[in-house]
Amino acid sequence: MGLEIDRDQFESRDYDRFADRLASCLGVLEELLARPGFGRGPAELGAELELALIDEDARALPLNEEVLRETVDDRMTVELDRFNLECNLVHCGLEGGPFAHLRREIESAGRELERAAAIHGGRVAMIGILPTLSEGDLQAGAMTDAIRYRALSRSLRARRGGPFQLDIDGADPLRLDCDDVTYEGAATSLQLHLRVPPEQFADVFDAVQLATAPALAVGANSPTLLGHRLWDETRVALFKQAVDERGPASRTRAARVSFGAGWLEEGAIELFRQAVRDYGVLLPVLDGEDPDEALEAGRVPALREIRLHQGTVWSWNRPVYHPHGGGHVRIELRALPSGPTAVDMVANAAFLVGLGLGLAPEMPRLREAIDFEAAHSNFYRAAQRGLDAELLWPDLESGGSRPRKAGELVRELGGLAREGLARFGVDADEADEAITTVERRAAAGRTGAGWQRARLERLGRGHPTSDALARMLEDYVARSASGVPVHEWSLD
Repeated sequence: MGLEIDRDQFESRDYDRFADRLASCLGVLEELLARPGFGRGPAELGAELELALIDEDARALPLNEEVLRETVDDRMTVELDRFNLECNLVHCGLEGGPFAHLRREIESAGRELERAAAIHGGRVAMIGILPTLSEGDLQAGAMTDAIRYRALSRSLRARRGGPFQLDIDGADPLRLDCDDVTYEGAATSLQLHLRVPPEQFADVFDAVQLATAPALAVGANSPTLLGHRLWDETRVALFKQAVDERGPASRTRAARVSFGAGWLEEGAIELFRQAVRDYGVLLPVLDGEDPDEALEAGRVPALREIRLHQGTVWSWNRPVYHPHGGGHVRIELRALPSGPTAVDMVANAAFLVGLGLGLAPEMPRLREAIDFEAAHSNFYRAAQRGLDAELLWPDLESGGSRPRKAGELVRELGGLAREGLARFGVDADEADEAITTVERRAAAGRTGAGWQRARLERLGRGHPTSDALARMLEDYVARSASGVPVHEWSLD
């Protein structure tokens, strides 16, 4: 969705032309991916960090464009809702110190946005969902005034043919009709971009899929929405339902936000084919470049149409084609939430990436040991119950799988995550520091979600819910700014 478009209304012929161009893009991409040596280059790590703006009362501050104008930092851009901003952090090689680099990027971006936000009486919160959000913060007027967001909203609502519906279980179940996609903007995340050798793409992608559940369980940071206590990572349910274009008669179709359809057999091209085959076009904007002509002329085609379409298919892990540097395909890891601190986010990133890289060499055997649907179920169990989730995990000695408590599993997988990072040349001390943070969090049983829930329970004994949520967020923001990892936060 980072690609700009120039209009928000379309005719039927626009969709027909775009479908033809998508088919051409897919054919060209298939040819590119089959070329020996295509996509080769150093393993790399990049990230996008979404942040929320809050005012002096810890409520959503809908001034993202005003804050953006105060900064000349070209890493920053607006997000879907007016109280959100995104930082496109500078990528780096995976060898050496990528996580120290990621931490510096997060901290410098946070400082710059704090400076810019303060000019408008605002502050920055790194959190999966703002606890103080109200329904009034998420009405149609909450959307950032950008053509691409208007076009996206218009297309999704037209396909849905009625309001979007939230139906999320928890201690305080939430049932709500939403007239616009602005509810999706309540979810903020840390999205990682991982580039690996093309011949390893399928095994690494599937390994990342398997690794996502324990990483999400230990990184959960979104336990409330609109004052309701819901999942440990409510953001997962919110995002899926808030843009679900499927009406009651089309529930058999794949949701646009999904975990995937199965283990890979051929590689990245399968995922691009699925996106074209299974999901209708939302933004039929043609580029001036003909991909076949570009390929014949010896240029690396931009494939703008397939990139634009892929940007409207929000799989929790998905492939991204980029024409830069001769062209390559990388993996975007979208499941981790924003916050609580830079230290925590770097630790989450190291654990997820390291575990994916550590599991990858065993994926041919792991695919036999655990069914994809079990990995799919693991993901949602982790989102619901965090460290208390029961996950089905493969056992290579027996050749099958057995249920494991997520908290125990995370502590056992730390060594494998270190091995995966070492295999790609990550500094051993850096990897150990990051993974140790995750292990200690799992041992303490205190994630960002767990701290929010426990702190809210204490505050709720003497305050109305809205006041307790605001006080909890104030405490959260103060502790987040300290840089102390969440497992060391006091509940007082």
